[in-house]
Amino acid sequence: MYLVFYEMCSMKSLFDDDTVLNSKTDEKIPGIKKEGRPLDRLKNLEEKITTAVERVKSLKEEKISLDKKIKELETILNEKNQEIEALKSEKTSIKNQVEELLTELETLEL
Repeated sequence: MYLVFYEMCSMKSLFDDDTVLNSKTDEKIPGIKKEGRPLDRLKNLEEKITTAVERVKSLKEEKISLDKKIKELETILNEKNQEIEALKSEKTSIKNQVEELLTELETLEL
């Protein structure tokens, strides 16, 4: 029963006072400390909101920077893939030329 009452008393609203009292005995419940006056709570909430807004701005800027970096790396990757394809094509061409030369060499040895 005390636990249920404890949980009910731990719920805070903007207009609660500084003390948490057991409504039956009017004694303080140990371990619960409420925030200050409503204006202090409002200021605390304002600070939290300001901090959250600043964090969101910071994260948006970081996201923009990371998106730019991703685009740069994708461009480099595409260039490297094109280089690989060109090298594969060149390798195939050289292989064909070597095979033709070997075939000519075989015909000459006969």
